[in-house]
Amino acid sequence: MSLDWERVTDFAAGLPGTERSTHYGRPAIKANGNAFVAPGHEDGSFCLMIDRDTVDMLKETDPDTYWQTPHYEGWPAVLVRYGSADPDRVFAMIERAREQALAKKQPKPRVPKTSV
Repeated sequence: MSLDWERVTDFAAGLPGTERSTHYGRPAIKANGNAFVAPGHEDGSFCLMIDRDTVDMLKETDPDTYWQTPHYEGWPAVLVRYGSADPDRVFAMIERAREQALAKKQPKPRVPKTSV
């Protein structure tokens, strides 16, 4: 069965300690207030927020699935193609990203700016 946004987010949201939310105004899955799955800006991929060492390893070992555009270079995030030949590995990386999100400090709430 191939991946799509609904299958990815249903899996991620079903993990303990996660919630459906938004990230930069777009739908996302968060753990401890930290996004770890969000839609990519590129068709056919979603964004996985995961440490840079893992990003490098994924791009090296499976560049057909894990990739970056210049927008993501140098950041702890990688694009994941829905057409991956190894969906089980994708789900394992989603679980790893969730663990990392849970381990991070919860972000401070954003206070809306008021006009004077």
